[in-house]
Parts: sequence; C-alpha cells; structure tokens
Amino acid sequence: MTITVPNLRDVGGLRALDGNVVAPGRLLRSALPFHDDVAPEGITWPPSLVIDLRSPMEHGQEHPLTPLGPRLVNLPLLHSLRPGWMQGASLVDLYALVLDDSAHLLVQLVREVAAAQGPTLVHCAAGKDRTGISVALVLSLLGVQVSDIEADYLRTRESLQAIDARLRRDEAAYPVNPVFHAVAADALQLVLDRWHSHPGGAVGWYESAGGTAGDVQRLRESMLGGSLS
Repeated sequence: MTITVPNLRDVGGLRALDGNVVAPGRLLRSALPFHDDVAPEGITWPPSLVIDLRSPMEHGQEHPLTPLGPRLVNLPLLHSLRPGWMQGASLVDLYALVLDDSAHLLVQLVREVAAAQGPTLVHCAAGKDRTGISVALVLSLLGVQVSDIEADYLRTRESLQAIDARLRRDEAAYPVNPVFHAVAADALQLVLDRWHSHPGGAVGWYESAGGTAGDVQRLRESMLGGSLS
C-alpha cells in the first residue's frame, strides 16, 4: 500500500509583511518520514537536507531516509527532557522548555535552512510541536504575519489520524501522554508572544539566543522568492 508522508506540506506561498512571498520548494515540514513513503504531487522528494528534531532515545542507528541520500542534521530540541517529566505537564510547558533550553539549537536550525541548496525537510515524530516551533521561528524571521503562522500550525489537525498511524508503527518508542496528541493554539501562542514581546521582536529574540542579523539576512535572501502580483 502506498503511504504519503504524514503531515507533509510546503510552507511556500505565505506572504511576508513586506509583500514578498516565501518561495515554494524551500522548506517542507512533516511527521516522521519513512524511506518508502511518497510525497504529494508538486513536492520534490526526497529533500536535499533533512533536519531531524528528535532526541537520540527516539531513533535507532539510521535515519529512515538515509537510503535516499539526503544530508542529515540532528537537532534534538528536547535534549534536556528527563524521564517522567511529561506526566502532568502540558503542551504549553513543553513549548516553554524548548525555548528555555534549546534556543541555541533553533539558531543552528535557522542557519541550516538559510544555507541549504535545495529543499529542506524539518520533522520530529508528529511534525507538530518541535517542528511547529521551528517552522514558526523561520516564518517569524521572514516577516510572515502571525495569523498565517498560526493557520499553518493548525493545519496539522487535518493530519492527526495519519500521524497517529505513523506513531503506532513505533509505539514502543513513543509512550506519550495523551495530552501531547493535541494541536494546541495556546502553546504556539506562548511561543509567538515570547518572541514578539522581546525587544526587537522575533529577530531580537533570535539574536539574544546567539544568532546574528547576518543569519536573518541570509535566510530572507534564500527564502523570499518574489512578490505577489
């Protein structure tokens, strides 16, 4: 049976506040892909670069897409998570943990996306939380309006059944509190509020985390592909 990569989409086409448009084919997001998945028509597959946001305890010796030949980068955004921490926690708590403990990895992610020479796939397990934060940061630095970032994040609700089926194939590796199966607008809102309330907005937050104005400029040059007519 042919299986499409769960929760896969291209964030291209979103409009930045300056009127430029995020170029299609540059940044993809998804749940955990497998080597025998297919992509929907119009999406180049396999990607040139895969940024895997999972922690070492979530994956084995080899990434599922290794046989397809992309460059692989692992940025474990929940590297500081301790066993049992998620019991009693919320998605808001989880997103706050990523910002507090993994800001330096988000900086590295932005740099990787900016430097990529072809399609980049960002994924975690479900493609909604760590991936959602990462993609939201890229879009914020590009100047995409908040309502469009929120709408892209919420599109994951359309894929929850496919995500659940994918995670069940690795059920032993993902003993997850049911709370974390939700797509929680308030969790993303915490992240966006944190960035946009920072002096200098999302760019100011990014620079305070170790990024540079040059990183942001390179990201914009590589990803903003023109203006809407």
